[in-house]
Amino acid sequence: MKKTVRIKINGKTYEAEEGESILSVCNRENIDIPNLCFNEALAPYGACRLCMVEVVNGPGKKGMTTSCTLEAVEGLEVVTDTEQIVKYRNVLFELYLAQAPNSEEIKEMAAKYGVTKTRFAKKAKPLDPLGNKCVLCGQCVRVCDEIMGTAAINYIGRGFHTKINTPYLEKNDACMGCGACAEVCPTGAIQMEDIYDKRIMKSWSGTEVKLKKCKSCGRYFAPEPIAEFAYAKLDPEIKEELKDLCPDCRRKLLSRKEILISQGEVSKNED
Repeated sequence: MKKTVRIKINGKTYEAEEGESILSVCNRENIDIPNLCFNEALAPYGACRLCMVEVVNGPGKKGMTTSCTLEAVEGLEVVTDTEQIVKYRNVLFELYLAQAPNSEEIKEMAAKYGVTKTRFAKKAKPLDPLGNKCVLCGQCVRVCDEIMGTAAINYIGRGFHTKINTPYLEKNDACMGCGACAEVCPTGAIQMEDIYDKRIMKSWSGTEVKLKKCKSCGRYFAPEPIAEFAYAKLDPEIKEELKDLCPDCRRKLLSRKEILISQGEVSKNED
């Protein structure tokens, strides 16, 4: 059991687990703080800098810091909306509007905080595989590495030329086609499409992943690598007769068996 501590946010006292991120506390207590790179399933990163707060009282140096990396300790006091923080966030939003001019998600988030235009030159690139929507928050890279363990994508280049994609911008067999990268992307930058028996990761250099075919209905229902990855994690193991069935056909088969069992025509222990 983690120790419970008392902290102050905007002058109001809250309870939190010791070591819990301040952004997690704010999310739980409906205290509005914008962010792009935070995900409860991933280690705190502090890349987007939008979740800055001001430390009024607590251990360490006082001043502005990212709330996703700031841990709750007894007596900590922070403010989320000082004049300096608002000004800082607004500049960041302007930079993101310039960096990802085609992202509707960025436009909506910035508008929510009163930023609808940017003073900075927009960086639209005609051949950008991420559609000029990426802000380099890194969530896709981290979920691919930390959660899926494949590291099929990563940062390429430095400074102004930094981007995210597969090594050497080539198709990558390490990709399992799971779509976790697209799921966590906060800007709608990652595109993929299922075409017949393949999943095409359009954003990742056109990487192709073979889809698994249901032996009952013939429908392609999941990337083969991710299906095998999931089956290996199951305990107890999935029965062989279910492995090549789509979820719908699997449910139908199990339902039929339950009916036969209830009618006494099949034993519960019978495969």
